[in-house]
Amino acid sequence: MNTNLAYQDEYPSELINGQIVMMSPSPVSNHFLAAGNIFSIFQYYLRGKKCTPYFDGFELFLTEKDHFRPDMMIVCDPNKIKYNGVYGAPDLVVEVLSPATAQRDRGYKKDIYEQCGVKEYWLVDTNNKSIEQYLLTDGKFVLHAVYTLYPDYMLADMTDEEKAELITEFKCSLYDDLTFSLADIFERVK
Repeated sequence: MNTNLAYQDEYPSELINGQIVMMSPSPVSNHFLAAGNIFSIFQYYLRGKKCTPYFDGFELFLTEKDHFRPDMMIVCDPNKIKYNGVYGAPDLVVEVLSPATAQRDRGYKKDIYEQCGVKEYWLVDTNNKSIEQYLLTDGKFVLHAVYTLYPDYMLADMTDEEKAELITEFKCSLYDDLTFSLADIFERVK
């Protein structure tokens, strides 16, 4: 079986547990906007630094049976970067959930990212405007936090004390001086 997953005809694919899985022809607007916003924040921050951000479509070779195309990843080891993809675990992977991929992103792919040593994994839910942040701890992903950007109608029903307790910014574990704003990540996401 040919496991080279270069764009096959019109649509890209992934190799998941040895099976070629065709991906959607193109992401919907909210998916694309959230992934692009995250990439832009990392791209600006990482200018002149050793780590490299990669946007949707760059192939990731993790095992013989698992070649993925994450929505966004950060790679800090330049030896893993080849002309046709990344070979080995990135430092951070971001997957934006969609109805067709959510089960794989939360299940099989999360397990493979964990087994291969990805240090941080984000699951981005554009419908709920939330991010699940998993950190690799003793070889296992542990849910560090879930961050949610609440809509105005929910904020209107909250007390000032409840609003004050909301977390609207968070940090990536890789960088102490980089703060993500949920409003920036979900800018223009409807």
